[in-house]
Amino acid sequence: MLTSTTYRRIVLGSAVYDLLVTAPFATPWSFAYAHAQLDGINQALGGAALPAFMPFHVLFACLLGSVVLVWAALRISDPQPRYGRFDGVARLLFTTWMIWALTATGQPLLWLFIVPELAWGVIQWLPVAPPSSAHGQESGRWPVPKTGASPP
Repeated sequence: MLTSTTYRRIVLGSAVYDLLVTAPFATPWSFAYAHAQLDGINQALGGAALPAFMPFHVLFACLLGSVVLVWAALRISDPQPRYGRFDGVARLLFTTWMIWALTATGQPLLWLFIVPELAWGVIQWLPVAPPSSAHGQESGRWPVPKTGASPP
């Protein structure tokens, strides 16, 4: 069972990973460069050339990249366990769609994304011990007073 502190570090690590991996997908210009690099890696792994992206495809890549960057920034600024659980769900969904794409295309590049996504998704769903502090200080949050209770 993970401690709350260890789990927060995992959430932070997954957010930093997202920031590094997803940043190239945030703008059409950085995505064009990233697409060319990914195409070269895929071909070096024995796969076919990646299809060219039209502006409409680039739009969706950049939307995804932008949202993931904001999500990463939130988790970097506050790596709370709740965000880790949500991120774990998102990663398992992403992994599912990447496996679907792998079965449809056979492109070996997808393995470079599937393995870490699945690992981050699974590790963020491991059990976490409850905070040792009665006041919730280890989680970085103070408990919400119960209805009718006066604040501390």
